[in-house]
Amino acid sequence: MPRSYASAVLNAPADEVWAYLRDFGNIADWMPGPETSLIEDGGPADRVGCVRRVIGPGDSVFRERLAGLDDAERSYWYEILEAPLPIRAARGHLRVAPVTGTGQAFVEWWGEFSADAGDEEAMGKTLSRGIYATGLDALAKRFA
Repeated sequence: MPRSYASAVLNAPADEVWAYLRDFGNIADWMPGPETSLIEDGGPADRVGCVRRVIGPGDSVFRERLAGLDDAERSYWYEILEAPLPIRAARGHLRVAPVTGTGQAFVEWWGEFSADAGDEEAMGKTLSRGIYATGLDALAKRFA
């Protein structure tokens, strides 16, 4: 199963970054591209099992289910239920850790997915660079 990965150091304490990112429903507030995001049943955005609907350009839809949230590890993971990409069985992970020497936050975003052999390389780059790295760059600017 291919894995895509991106990381960044943010100029803010890990607890502050995590307090912001643990809201599974706020991705449209910080991620370039999505026009709106909401929790489908209107429930809390940190409830394991909740589904966020992210609407992007051209009315593209991503639906993702929060599969786990761990405040002690400052991480969550989710399953992609629907995406306008040729991927299957996709899972994403986001984790925030302290950089102990500087007081900054180290943020990692990665995912595993299945795709047809002809799509694997392109989808790996799309996820790593087009989604994860782009999102982390936006977070770095937000916490600058």
